[in-house]
This record gives sequence, structure tokens and C-alpha cells, in this order.
Amino acid sequence: MSSYTIDDLRKDVAEGRIDTVLACQVDMQGRLMGKRFQAEYFVESAWKETHSCNYLQATDMEMETVSGYKATSWEKGYGDYTMKPDLATLRRIPWLDGTALVLCDVLDHHTHEEVAHSPRAILKKQVKRLEDMGMKAYMASELEFFLFDQTYEAAQASGYRNLKLASAYNEDYHIFQTTKEEEVMRAIRTGLQGAGIPVENSKGEASAGQEEINVRYADALAMADRHAIIKNGCKEIAWSKGKAITFLAKWNYNAAGSSSHIHQSLWSLEEKPLFFDHTGKYGMSPLMHNYVAGLLAHASEITYFLAPYINSYKRFMAGTFAPTKAIWSKDNRTAGYRLCGEETKAIRIECRVGGSDLNPYLAFAALLAAGIDGIENKLELEAPFVGDAYGGKGVREIPRTLRAATIEMTESAMLRKAFGDDVIDHYTRAAEWEQEEYDRRITDWEVARGFERA
Repeated sequence: MSSYTIDDLRKDVAEGRIDTVLACQVDMQGRLMGKRFQAEYFVESAWKETHSCNYLQATDMEMETVSGYKATSWEKGYGDYTMKPDLATLRRIPWLDGTALVLCDVLDHHTHEEVAHSPRAILKKQVKRLEDMGMKAYMASELEFFLFDQTYEAAQASGYRNLKLASAYNEDYHIFQTTKEEEVMRAIRTGLQGAGIPVENSKGEASAGQEEINVRYADALAMADRHAIIKNGCKEIAWSKGKAITFLAKWNYNAAGSSSHIHQSLWSLEEKPLFFDHTGKYGMSPLMHNYVAGLLAHASEITYFLAPYINSYKRFMAGTFAPTKAIWSKDNRTAGYRLCGEETKAIRIECRVGGSDLNPYLAFAALLAAGIDGIENKLELEAPFVGDAYGGKGVREIPRTLRAATIEMTESAMLRKAFGDDVIDHYTRAAEWEQEEYDRRITDWEVARGFERA
């Protein structure tokens, strides 16, 4: 929750410090979509509600009006949704002159009920389930990305070939190399901090030009809001410096993938850590055993929400610190789920499956739904894996393709119960369209491989 209020905004507008307000909804891809309001008009009336075309929750990455959705279509006329600003998310945006931003819930234009398949509504539903059980989830998502010395426009003009990374070598934890990138990374850290997102650190990651930004954990909805703003902010700040950033999960075969590791723990509404039990093995409570067992039992079913694109599955390669096995292990970076903070109140489970291309609301909601199912059904937790999980035999694997993950999602009774049939059908259509689009495209690899030799 931001400490910046509508009264603070009114004062800033009256005194000439803010002239623009971004009112944004989050789309299916996790992007910010909305309008730039003249600030005087926003504080007069638009802070109550505004409107958008309902196709914003039914498009692909290219903003295509995809057929096959029940919620909206050409036949239905692509009407309006209501965007209801959540003033708890209101904040100044330091890297844009005179600008504030607020995130909006997406409501049905006629009933004013939340649109069930909108990402924020999906997560809020799982948060409410936890609240009804007397619990809340704290989460933190670590975001990795690649930094390039070209602009987005130059990269596009080159056909995304011969891109120049910000460094020429692996810069994992490398201070000298990251010093050379400080113009961008310092602006990201200070910009996010100024926007009310408490930053912990940035660091070099495991490939040339790869970066990571880490911010303080928060309740699930607040963390998802932060995540969406972070991605947009990183791109805007890099763009303003003449650089480009990609959150593509696997931008190059020879480079490591970019992840979004998600740390999660449950607490009571009175702030008691429910995953910690000093008498339990590793400090894990019975509740934590059940929760992690739920994550594992439904690991294949929730993979789509952690890896939503064709490219996402190119990241799952042995020996790259991206997992290939959906098992849990104690402080083991080869496993899909890693136990962190053992024997302390900070004990938590880290999901290492998700890529930097995930939608945080959908990923968090899917993880919570799986964990809640484990709690409700008191699922027993298997023994932790020991050793190199890449070489593990006869253990649960992460789906290898979007096709496989889509089938697991659409056939999941757990997800249909947690999210609703219409929601799962909606995202099944999104996954099918992603696959259909890829299947009919010709790649550079195919042409280079077969142009002469086929």
C-alpha cells in the first residue's frame, strides 16, 4: 500500500508539481494499459472511475483481437469495462516529470462486479480465500532481465540481430562490471524507491548483460502491484537513458534464461509466522508441509501461469540454474522449489520455475491455489530431494512445452474450482492462440538449417 493519498495528489496538482495521472489496468500479459489523465480532471472526477474497451483483457502480445473468447468478441461489439482506481496504489512516478500513477480494478460496465478473468481479480479471489482461513500470504518476486546498449528502436531496426549487451562477460555479483552499468541501475533503484517500492538491491546475474532487481516482500496483492510497476518502470528508465531491457525468458540460446523466482510464506492475520515451527524438521510447521505438498501435487497444472509463452519453455535447460524438475530441496538451486530461511521465522519456499515473462497476479494466484489445496486436503509432503536435481531419475518433471502445460491447466479440477471454469477456459484460449501463432511461423533457424540442405 502506498502512503501517497488522493489528498496528497490534490495538493501536488494545486501547487503545480503533478500535471499527469496514469490510470492503469493490468492486462493478461502483465502490462500496464490505460490512460494519461490531465491531473486536474483526475482529481475532480476520474479518481472515482473511468472506462476502457473490454478487448484489453482478451488480446495477445501483439494486441490482436483474438477470436474464441466467451467474454468478448466482434459479435458482442467489444464494449466497455469500468476501470476503478484503487487509491491504495496511488504513487508519484519520479522518472516521469510531473506524473503520478494508480492501478485500477476492472469491473463489468453494467453490474460493476469485478471481471473474473482480469489478473488482479484472480489474485484477489485467492487472497480472500486465505483471509477466510485466518491467513495472509507474504510474497517476493526477484526479477532478472538483460540490459542492452541499443535503444528499443535500434534493436527493432536491426531485426534484433547483433545486439550489444551492456557487458561482455558473466557479471554474477561482479562489482566492477555493474559499476559500468550504474547510470541505468542507480536510476532504476532510486526511481522505484521514490515510487514507494522499497528496493533492497540490484546485482549482476549469471550471463553477460544480465541484471537482477530485488525489492522488499509484501502481501501478495501489493507485491504483484509492485512487480507490474517495476517491469514498466525498468523499461521506461532504460529507454530514457538510450538503452533497452528485455524480460524475455530466453533471449538467446547461448545465454542463461531470465527468471522470476517467487518467495512465499503464510502468516496469521495477527502477523504470526505460520510456516515456522521450532520443533519441526528444518523449522517447518505442519501447515508448511501441507502447503508445499500442494505446490508439488499441482506443479504441472500451474506451470502455464509461471511460463505462459512458447519462449518460456526454452529456459528450462539443465545446468543453467533454471529448473527442469518440480521437486523440493533444502537450499538447492537445482530444484524447482527451494527451502529458504530454515530454522528461522523467515522460513519460506522459493518457486524457481517462473520466468521473467510471467504475469505476477496469475503466478501468485496459481501458487496460492495449489498451496491452499494442500492445506485443505492435508496433503503429505514427500522427502526433500538431495543432490543435483538435473540428474534426478524418476522424479516429477516440469512440462517441457506450452502444449503440455496447457493440457495440464485446462484439465485441472483444482484450478477450475479455485479460479472458475470461465477463467480457466479464458486462459486456455490464450494459450491455444499462442501455440497456433507459433505453429504457423517460419523461424530463422528453420531457414538457415534447410534453405540449401532440405
